[in-house]
Amino acid sequence: MTTPDDTIPNIASPPAKPSRRRFLIALSLGLILVSCTIAYLPLSIWLYGTHDETRPADAAIVLGAAVIGQIPSPAFRERIRHGIDLYKRGTVKRLLFTGGRAQGDDLSEAEAARNMALEAGVPPTAILVETSSTTTLGNFTYAKSFLDTAGIRTLLVVSDPMHMRRAMTMARDLGLDAYSSPTPTTQYRSFSTKWHFLTSEWKNSISYWFRSRVLLAQGRL
Repeated sequence: MTTPDDTIPNIASPPAKPSRRRFLIALSLGLILVSCTIAYLPLSIWLYGTHDETRPADAAIVLGAAVIGQIPSPAFRERIRHGIDLYKRGTVKRLLFTGGRAQGDDLSEAEAARNMALEAGVPPTAILVETSSTTTLGNFTYAKSFLDTAGIRTLLVVSDPMHMRRAMTMARDLGLDAYSSPTPTTQYRSFSTKWHFLTSEWKNSISYWFRSRVLLAQGRL
C-alpha cells in the first residue's frame, strides 16, 4: 500500500532568486547617489567658476556668445575684453575667436569679436576666427581642426565663470591642453540672471554628460 508521500515525485527545488530586499536596497542607494550627484552639480559649477588657471599660453580661445546685429552682446563683450587684456599683457600670443552667425545677425560671433579686438589695437596677424560653430562643443571642435596648422599647443579658455566647468570638461574630452581663465567681470550680476545662468548650465551639463557617453562609444570624441 502506498502512502501519499510515495506518489509525489522528488523534484529538486529551483535555485533561490536574488533577494528582493537586497535589490530594493541597491536600487535605493543608486537613486540616492544619482540624486546627490545631480544636487551637487550646481555648487560644483559655481565653485569651478572661481578656479583661475591663467598662465602663459600660445593662444586664448574666446568662446562665442550672442551678437546683436554687428555688436557683441554685453556678456560677449566681457569675454572679448578679457581676451584682449590677456594678449596685451603678453600672457598669450594670439586670440582665437569662435562662433558662427545666428539667424538675423549681420556678422558671425567670431567676426564681431575680431572687429572689437582690431579696434582695441590687436594686430590682424594675432587674430584667428572660427565662424562655423553654434554651440560650445562646436567652438572647440571646429577650432581644434586648425590649431596644429596655426602652431597652437596650449590654450587659455575664456568665458563667463559659470560656463567654465562645462567648457573645460569639453576641452579636456577633446584632448586639448587647455586651462581656465574666467572673465573677472560679468554681466550676470543680479540674483535672477545668475540663477538663470546657473540652472541653464546645470541642465546643459547633464545633457552633455549623456551625449558625451554616446560620442565616446562611437569614437567621435
